[in-house]
Amino acid sequence: MRASVGDRIRIHSRSVGAVDRAGDILEVRGADGAPPYVVRFGDGHESLVFPGPDCLIEPRAAED
Repeated sequence: MRASVGDRIRIHSRSVGAVDRAGDILEVRGADGAPPYVVRFGDGHESLVFPGPDCLIEPRAAED
């Protein structure tokens, strides 16, 4: 898994009734875009994330 600052990460819920989480990647601490990532979620919470198979990286939109 590779990411860049500004990409979004989406974490799919593994439990019935729980919602997916999404956040912006603020910092990439691994070499060449590898995890872990510092992520700010929609509620303002920041966390160090080691993504698993239930995660998806959404590249930031290209600037026009």
